[in-house]
Amino acid sequence: MAKEEKQFDETISQIKQQIDMLLNDNSVPRNVKSALDEAKKSLDSKESYAVRASSATYKIDEVSNDINLPPYARTVIWNLLSLLESIKE
Repeated sequence: MAKEEKQFDETISQIKQQIDMLLNDNSVPRNVKSALDEAKKSLDSKESYAVRASSATYKIDEVSNDINLPPYARTVIWNLLSLLESIKE
């Protein structure tokens, strides 16, 4: 179990780095940044990995199809969702 937890911690760290990259990007809409910030906070909670990932997925998924999202940012968001899915399993 410890190996799996270490892997989840690494994945969460990767996700948070990508979220930070989008949060610092001026072309990402404010509502998307707000959802990403909430998702990041969910990942920092003391819940189980599955609960944290589900909560973050829900928040990010809400904005994944935002019409004002730059195409590369949408790709990053889809990648985030894919990484979060790997934690839930």
